[in-house]
Amino acid sequence: MRHDPAAAAIVIMLRSLKMYGMAQAVEDLIEQGAPAFEAAIPILSQLLKAELAEREVRSIAYHMKSAFGGKTVPQTVF
Repeated sequence: MRHDPAAAAIVIMLRSLKMYGMAQAVEDLIEQGAPAFEAAIPILSQLLKAELAEREVRSIAYHMKSAFGGKTVPQTVF
């Protein structure tokens, strides 16, 4: 097994998203040195970044909604 920082970052992102089973599967693929996985690393990285961003947006929307008593926030507030 060679140490690949991009693959390690994928494992860290999966764990931060509480996707422990997928993180374990990625670790297994890293151990095996699967060439298909190596080719998929950039795509997986982009997908995980998009998922992190989407979760952040939903979290902010939830907090804004709860801060204003469930009402939508008018754009003039900002």
